[in-house]
Amino acid sequence: MSGITGDIESSNLTSYVHGYSERESARLHDQADSVRDLLHHDTRYPAGNLVLEMGCGVGAQTVTLARNSPDAAIVAVDISGDSLHQAEAFIHRQGLSNVQFRQADVFDLPYEEEYFDDIFVCHVLEHLKQPAEALTKLRTVLKTGGSITVIEGDHGSCTFRPESKEARQVWRCLIDVQARLGGNALIGRGLFPLLSRAQFDVVHVSPRMVYIDHSNPRLMDRFVNRTIIPMVEGVRAQVMDWGLMDPSSWERGINDLYQVANGDDSTFCYTFYKATGIK
Repeated sequence: MSGITGDIESSNLTSYVHGYSERESARLHDQADSVRDLLHHDTRYPAGNLVLEMGCGVGAQTVTLARNSPDAAIVAVDISGDSLHQAEAFIHRQGLSNVQFRQADVFDLPYEEEYFDDIFVCHVLEHLKQPAEALTKLRTVLKTGGSITVIEGDHGSCTFRPESKEARQVWRCLIDVQARLGGNALIGRGLFPLLSRAQFDVVHVSPRMVYIDHSNPRLMDRFVNRTIIPMVEGVRAQVMDWGLMDPSSWERGINDLYQVANGDDSTFCYTFYKATGIK
């Protein structure tokens, strides 16, 4: 299943805080690969089910959905045509044939009511100005008795050592920039009330904590060096434009984060939240 259609814009979305560069595409794949088992060991859909992945981006999560549920049909939707083309090419390279791609806005989905058996949303709500309204829109296209799964991070959960004032400042800047753009980098902790207010039943939320020390250098490299730090570095322009930090303090903070990633006595901890609900 393949094919991308449409040309979409929406005023309900924030500016994507991380941008659409090649480095960001690589970061998304590194992030997905590094925590795949943590987030997706229990993500499975029955044979014959039609599953909407809303906000598929470059396909970093799509590949896991398709592999974990080879007999389900995945409809991967995103607002960005460029991201969709990358996702389709990636899925094709993986030899997967159970994914269809479509360009669409979560606030204006081109599907009938009660259309999908299941819905999957990962790292999307944090970028929306109106996440509760988005969940309500998604509920409309979900069949009665169907499931929704939402995964979001919570940047406020992050702890690390060694810790410096500047390292904490640059991390806080990531949260503040996203908030100024209309998003919410702390949204993981709010998934239960968001889903409940959107009238999903049997809402269950499980924290998925990533703890890393140098007994696992590969994970430290993939998650901190190649995922977390590039994410922080990506907001430098806004931080400088808005005067949130001075350039020298910013550079010290980034360098200190690299010390966390590469030091022999370092630790890093971050919590994702995975929520499921039923219509």
